[in-house]
Amino acid sequence: MSAAPRILVVDDDPAIARLVLQLLHSRGLGQGVHVATAREALEALDGVDVVLLDHQLPDANGLDVLEAIRARLNPPTVVMITAHGNESLAAGALRLGAEDYLPKDQSLLDLLPEVLERVRRNRELRKALAAAERDLVRAERLAAIGEMTVTLHHGINNPLMSATADVQLLLAAADMPEPQRRRALEDIQASLHRIRDIVRQIGELRTVRTKAYMPGIQMVDLEGEGPTAPAVTRGAALVLVAEEDLARVVTLLLRHAGFAVERCATPAALQQGVGRLGVTLVVVLGGTDAAGAHPLGGFDPPAGRRYRVVALVAGDGTAARAAGADRVIELPFDPGRFTADMVELVG
Repeated sequence: MSAAPRILVVDDDPAIARLVLQLLHSRGLGQGVHVATAREALEALDGVDVVLLDHQLPDANGLDVLEAIRARLNPPTVVMITAHGNESLAAGALRLGAEDYLPKDQSLLDLLPEVLERVRRNRELRKALAAAERDLVRAERLAAIGEMTVTLHHGINNPLMSATADVQLLLAAADMPEPQRRRALEDIQASLHRIRDIVRQIGELRTVRTKAYMPGIQMVDLEGEGPTAPAVTRGAALVLVAEEDLARVVTLLLRHAGFAVERCATPAALQQGVGRLGVTLVVVLGGTDAAGAHPLGGFDPPAGRRYRVVALVAGDGTAARAAGADRVIELPFDPGRFTADMVELVG
């Protein structure tokens, strides 16, 4: 179980700050620390997981402080606290990287636990995604190293062994006739040139193609023949996920599962893309449980479709299922289970 987050409350209203700190303590939502100015906030960020940031500060406005926080390496999550009815300010804060916003009115204390729980889930999701991405990149690197090892063994071993045999023959037969000795030296030279050419080809690789060395083992194709990488076998997967970290990991997982993956920037682009032949899977980031939020991120799957629809959701997914999702994956998900689910879903 993860430790309670350290929360920095940035507000020059001591009464509001006391109420927030009391709520954090009574609900076990985290360890709260209060500062009243932008300068104090920026000085107190070390070790902070979440910043509750008021927009009206005596020495700066909240958006400027938000930008300064987001510019840091591994910044904490920021939740803006805005005046009631200031939706344009809230939208600006979200564009600058705030995780969420809260109105500074009587609903603040009622909504705060829900927002902090959502922040906690998102923090855990990002950790899981980062770990999954590291594992996927490591697996790809190990596979590439393995293919290159097979290539070097196949291409270099034969001329190396031939040259070694010729050298041993020359060393053992000091009185070898000159014509035979010359042929042996020419064979050694030819073997060394072959090794040189293979090393040069590897150094000049710009794209990597692979071919079968033996059943179940691939090698890099230095002659440019054979298919590029493993053949796609499960069709095309279209992904509508705006969250960059989540989209990147979903894309890697689907590619490893054998899909040709295409990211769609908008619901309209996805709606157009699913009309193509070969689409077997659609993955969307579902909307929140808030009123008016689209359960499939703005995508409306038609009846009688040939592809499967998967919704990534933060809740129980009831609305996503009702909107047409064939499978609901609750965030954060297990990467290994996700890949198995996608393979099972498309058959």
